[in-house]
Amino acid sequence: MRITKYIIPALGATLLLAASCQKDEGVGIMTKADGTTSFNEYGIPTDDDDYGSISSWNNHMYWNLANVHDPSIAWYNGYYYMFGTDASYGNEHEKASVGKHFQGKRSRDLVSWTHIYGPMNEAPAWVTDSLNSIRSRMNLDPIETPNYGYWAPVIRVVDVNGVPTMRMYYSIIVDNYIKTGKASTEANFDGSWTERAFIGVCESTDPSDSWVDKGFVVCSSSDKARDSYGRANWNGDYGSAYFRFNAIDPTYIVDKDGKHWLIYGSWHSGFAQLEINPATGLPVNAYNENGKFKGLGDPWGNNPNYGTRIATRVASGSWARWQGSEAPEIVYKDGWYYLFMAYDGLDIPYNTRVCRSQSINGPFVDLKGTDLTNVGGDAYPIVTHPYKFSKGYGWVGISHCCVFQQEGSGDWFYCSQGRLPVGVNGNASSNALMTGHVRRIVWAPATADTPDDLWPISLPERYAGLSKKAVSESEIAGTWEHIHLYYTRPDSSLPATDLQNAQMRTSKEWEFKADKTFTGYNKAGAAISGTWSFDAGKQFLTITPAGGTAVIVVVAHEADWEASPRVETIVFAGIDKANDATLWGKKVQ
Repeated sequence: MRITKYIIPALGATLLLAASCQKDEGVGIMTKADGTTSFNEYGIPTDDDDYGSISSWNNHMYWNLANVHDPSIAWYNGYYYMFGTDASYGNEHEKASVGKHFQGKRSRDLVSWTHIYGPMNEAPAWVTDSLNSIRSRMNLDPIETPNYGYWAPVIRVVDVNGVPTMRMYYSIIVDNYIKTGKASTEANFDGSWTERAFIGVCESTDPSDSWVDKGFVVCSSSDKARDSYGRANWNGDYGSAYFRFNAIDPTYIVDKDGKHWLIYGSWHSGFAQLEINPATGLPVNAYNENGKFKGLGDPWGNNPNYGTRIATRVASGSWARWQGSEAPEIVYKDGWYYLFMAYDGLDIPYNTRVCRSQSINGPFVDLKGTDLTNVGGDAYPIVTHPYKFSKGYGWVGISHCCVFQQEGSGDWFYCSQGRLPVGVNGNASSNALMTGHVRRIVWAPATADTPDDLWPISLPERYAGLSKKAVSESEIAGTWEHIHLYYTRPDSSLPATDLQNAQMRTSKEWEFKADKTFTGYNKAGAAISGTWSFDAGKQFLTITPAGGTAVIVVVAHEADWEASPRVETIVFAGIDKANDATLWGKKVQ
């Protein structure tokens, strides 16, 4: 279990107070010290991505999309609600006195966000009861005061007895060693793995104010002997992890037939799927009574109550236990269930992949035909990846997403945190500055020869609430910056800065000319040229390199967040299947 996932460095600087104004409902977007509006003439927010100056708890009502981690978003009673993992720069969220855990935000427009409190101040009593019930059966002493972490909730609006209700599944991890129950630190290492995680559920008809906890859903499961929790090294030996499925990172879906499903998992063995009782929010094959685990049976066998694996990055062998895949998110569109996944370490190389299935039970298959349910492997396409345009700080750690539709338009959106690179503005801890990235999704053809085989790709620039309008052919010609998002497995032995430089994909200049030719660079950085054509109805831009394979990208109007001042521009996103890459572009002239 990843006990260090959300440790954030403490702040070392005096923090400044910022005033606030609104685009939405009162607070969220900052006003500059000189009193000018926080939106420029293009209607684009002007707040700095380096939000260190307002990161103290005294300023939490002005954070807007600062301090976002593992977000989940749902529309309810006139607002988009967002809740996420307990995490903030300097751990400032720990100073909250009410609604301390799974703190949230809400917005009417996906641009201006107001802070709201979370559903609980402390872990529900059933968590400690359940933990120590299992420990008793393992002949282990109880842990009187466990060290809890509050991670990765998912929210959905469901019908409960005819009442639209927000349902939240949340993860609570136990940061104590199994053998002795001591807090998990190197000094306390007792030769065992850390304890299990729990997923619970709560509900609300007023998510800005009050929640009712509904109790235990599932916990981490082991298929090993009860006393096989030994671990050779404090920081290593991950392949022998004690737990089979790790009960964090839930996602939730109502399938096309009206059945409810919870999918969860992180690093350990892939993602498990449980059918849920729509009325109670608990598993159909419920095995707990008031959190006491009565009638549980043997949790150390292949117990179906923990779920069925539906996707994995590594299907077998020692690294199936520690496979660098987590944070499932699932949505349904046009006959397909799309399963989004986060890959690799969250600080820098974090990137998002997607696969799909026509059945909720799988098999889930990627763009290349890889069977992620039965065989495993790296999924393509890449939805997001660390990147940098020529201006701006660049972004790393862009994953653990939620995917949702915009109310009214039906457009699909992607949201995750993005981390600033190491060393921004001389700050050694700038990688701990996490901002919520709300981005539109475009549905891009897998290849130019299969224009109707569409896959979800995030746009390269964040959503700014600009009016949606079609791109015309006359707007294509000009200078663009282009990025090939391609994957190389991260080398964990590299220092942070070197790892960052190895993972961030940087832009190169392309020129689309009015005579329908272009010049640019390929994935390897070699100069190329060719022709382009445009389908205004579909907003498809076809790029055909001389002697190469044509690629279709989708164009859209969006904000140029790296320009100064920020302006409206045109962007594109698409798939280069032949090179296992995603194409991002932004017009700069």
